[in-house]
Amino acid sequence: MSAMAKEKKKKRPWIQNFLNRYRMVIINETTFEEKFFLRISQFNIIVLVLLFAAFIAIGSFFLVSYTPLKEFIPGYTSLSIRKEAIRNTFLLDSLSIEFQKQDRFIQSIKSALTGEIDWEENSLLNAKDTSPEVLNSENTLTEADSLLRLEVIQEDKYNVIPNDLSNVKYLLYSPAAGPISQKYDADKKHFAVDIVLEENAPVMAVAHGTVIFAEWTAETGHVIIVKHDYGLLSVYKHNSYLEKSQGDLVKAGEVIAKAGNTGEFSTGWHLHFELWINGYSVDPTDFIEF
Repeated sequence: MSAMAKEKKKKRPWIQNFLNRYRMVIINETTFEEKFFLRISQFNIIVLVLLFAAFIAIGSFFLVSYTPLKEFIPGYTSLSIRKEAIRNTFLLDSLSIEFQKQDRFIQSIKSALTGEIDWEENSLLNAKDTSPEVLNSENTLTEADSLLRLEVIQEDKYNVIPNDLSNVKYLLYSPAAGPISQKYDADKKHFAVDIVLEENAPVMAVAHGTVIFAEWTAETGHVIIVKHDYGLLSVYKHNSYLEKSQGDLVKAGEVIAKAGNTGEFSTGWHLHFELWINGYSVDPTDFIEF
């Protein structure tokens, strides 16, 4: 090669060398017959390498993201652990709701004993509007209790609670027979009815239930509290004698105490009767015919 040709070759731009094509040929070694050939350049090789790398990267991404293989990569949690975490989340939410119900129940017992009631929580229940929109708001009764209240209003206080699980009807009996000396008055924070009774007149349970409190208090004398189904809680105060003890099971209409005039707040022989539903005080005359 002459010096002029070598000098001309050196002056070629590098991009031309990059695009120069090369011929790759596969030849039969015995017959020297050409079997296959391929024209390729440096540019083609780089493009093929980049496409192959992109295919490997994208394939690996989908393989890791949508198959169980990702569990073997550090930093990824297994599918079973994620399912367990989701299940625990729902379980924690359920436990939180149950805790709130239990806390409300305990607060209702405390309020029934002390007479201190949060007026804001009870104001909606004591309103005259008993439409489904009001009963279904956040701070009202549950669905079963709303049905109870509507049935009572529409059927002239027959005290029927429909049971979704059976056709059995739940009745509330009058705790005592006598005139009402003081009605339920939310404005004056008298969340009960006072029934005038003779000395040692029988006081009866309004429904089947369990005695959860049966003690003496200085303000209200002998007090007995019975827990019933559907979130019902009945409270009987100022008794002269208690026939039942804490933990006893009682039947509807069964005598649980004797009427009295005990406690600092008592003004005569009578029964101070309260009715609670899911932690909220309600007017007993809406549910019981005295």
